[in-house]
Amino acid sequence: MIDLNHGSGCLYDQATPPATIASAVSAAIDVALVARNRSERPRTYVSSSGLGRDCLRQIQYDFLAVPKDEGQEFAPKTLRIFEAGHRAEDIVAGWLRIAGFDLRTVRADGRQFGFEALGGRFKGHIDGCLVSGPVAMDYPALWENKALGASSWKDVVKRGVSIARPVYAAQLALYQAYLDLPKPALFTALNRDTMELHAELVPFDARLAQDMSDRAVAVVRASEAGEWLPRMAADPTAVLCRGGMSAGKWHAPCAWAVKCWGTNHE
Repeated sequence: MIDLNHGSGCLYDQATPPATIASAVSAAIDVALVARNRSERPRTYVSSSGLGRDCLRQIQYDFLAVPKDEGQEFAPKTLRIFEAGHRAEDIVAGWLRIAGFDLRTVRADGRQFGFEALGGRFKGHIDGCLVSGPVAMDYPALWENKALGASSWKDVVKRGVSIARPVYAAQLALYQAYLDLPKPALFTALNRDTMELHAELVPFDARLAQDMSDRAVAVVRASEAGEWLPRMAADPTAVLCRGGMSAGKWHAPCAWAVKCWGTNHE
């Protein structure tokens, strides 16, 4: 009789070997992702992508590159999701181009289109600009893409990006203002689970853009003066600090909550 288990290393009635090739490969990748993330230089400017967050102090911590609380660095799973989001942008851009859209995503020198203000302490970089295309809409138009999990994607489809994800809406308004693209922006959202694509036109919200710009100024000026901006929450048990849903909005746990409430910041 042929022993089909020969060389398998399997011993009946014995515990399963602790390490498998799947876990070993994943662990090696996770270690590399964390190391790469730690080696990246922190931003030295207020980013347009985070200005729509509710708490000004959280934005200020981010701007000043204050070390996060212990255990609050990005987990390997989160780093994988971030990278998938970046790759999804290229995928959707490719789909738009083969559909006949004239989409510009980088300058002649290969750099992203973007803006900077306040002496380089406030910046933003766009996914792209649609110059023309086969769909009846106003051109040129800002293009912004996000890759979302199924639940978040369905929420955006149901309620629209401005209501479901105000942080993204703030980002769009700032780009439209600073890059002089006042026509409705094309926002696309790729469902990471099903690869379905959602698209909607987002009118320019000048008031929102001004409010977000004022926030950037407040963060930079307060930091220059050595002052801490007020917390949005009244106590550390608030959803804004510990994370969760509130008034139809999802809040990620604040990475500086322990530091914030454990200091003498008023």
